[in-house]
Amino acid sequence: MTVDSVNSEARQNTEEPQDPPVAGGAVPLLGHSLKLARDPLAFMCRLRDHGDVVRLRLGPKTVYAVTTPALTGAVALSPDYIISGPLWETLEGLLGKEGVATANGPLHRRQRRTVQPAFRRDAIPAYGPVMEEEAHALTERWSSGRPVDCTLEAFRIAVRVSARCLLRGPYMDERAERLGSALSTVFRGMYRRMVLPLGPLYRLPFPANREFNRALADLHRLVDEIIAGRRASGRNPDDLLTALLTAEDDNGEPIGEQEIHDQVVAILTAGGETVATTIMWLLQTLANHPEHADRIRAEVESVTGGKPVAFDDVRRLTHTNNVIVETMRLRPSVWVLTRRAVTDTELGGRRIPAGADIIYSPYAVQRDPRSYPDHLEFDPDRWLPHRAEDVPKHAMSPFGVGNRKCPADHFSMALLSLFTAAVATRFRLEQVAGSDDSPRVGITLRPRGLLVRPVPR
Repeated sequence: MTVDSVNSEARQNTEEPQDPPVAGGAVPLLGHSLKLARDPLAFMCRLRDHGDVVRLRLGPKTVYAVTTPALTGAVALSPDYIISGPLWETLEGLLGKEGVATANGPLHRRQRRTVQPAFRRDAIPAYGPVMEEEAHALTERWSSGRPVDCTLEAFRIAVRVSARCLLRGPYMDERAERLGSALSTVFRGMYRRMVLPLGPLYRLPFPANREFNRALADLHRLVDEIIAGRRASGRNPDDLLTALLTAEDDNGEPIGEQEIHDQVVAILTAGGETVATTIMWLLQTLANHPEHADRIRAEVESVTGGKPVAFDDVRRLTHTNNVIVETMRLRPSVWVLTRRAVTDTELGGRRIPAGADIIYSPYAVQRDPRSYPDHLEFDPDRWLPHRAEDVPKHAMSPFGVGNRKCPADHFSMALLSLFTAAVATRFRLEQVAGSDDSPRVGITLRPRGLLVRPVPR
């Protein structure tokens, strides 16, 4: 369904677009900010009961929440809505204004052309040996059966694979741990700044503000170290970092230092936070659903003949991939997104003024009972072809759609599949005392403190 068809259908039902209703529960001055701060997942899941488009108040600001798959797809695909709004304005403190994640228009198109070759489908097999090596090295580390800190291990493999494949550098465990720790603090702090826009209060020397600033500074130091190290080495391997260091702008001039820095930040953030968070949820899945872990093991053995799983096996691991998709449906790492209207427009027969900020939640859309029978049940078989065709369009888009679709989707899925297959083949996982797999909400969604014990099969 296109934007025009959505709006055409709406115009048949009402001649003039109306203002969306205001969601209930707002409080003076703060509006809906407290609800978004206290229990954002439940709040976003309830919004569709109030309408396809509803108004929220975040402090003095009005934000338009879109709640249906068709309309979230319309927002993501239409040029009337750009990457901006509370989420992206908050993320600019981390990603900068000149990276592919936050740029718009011609700048985004040029940057996309620079990074896309590294993620083409035919480029991914070259990364296979690194992914295999890291996945099997992880299972060797776990062979003692000692409890595993899933946050630490998830960042270790996600950052090492991204760095070794895309930046071709010796980025070992210490840097992965730094990145994981810093991102956890930064993404929590950024979420607070998005839903509680208290402006100058975030510049005061409170402990939480100092912790946030230290973590953000360490992230940027890490990126500066990576770029400086490459330049000092005199090496120019055929990788994404070399492509950035030799890229030119539309006038044929080398791109600026800030743009290079912002692009590397985006690579490490995507390769670190979003992939690592998905790995954490996959470990929870394997621990909480041993029946599916057993099915994965059986599938891998039938494909490999009992040999260690390899990159070339990934495409034949149907159930493994369905487990990953179902995990991402119920626990998406990116649970909230925003856009900004660049012109007066309408969505679902509701008036959207130019400059309005739009918010929508993949978490809420992907758990909507109107789209999914037994919507809270973990059911990987819902992604078998004969059942997946019943899922409404845009009710499941884990990597986004259109020109903002994540360029690393095939790269990420290959790593997630290989990792899941390698772990499930060698171990049964069980949560241990002190483990807390409840979701911790920041800009991304991750388990609060997942600890598992790998039991060798």
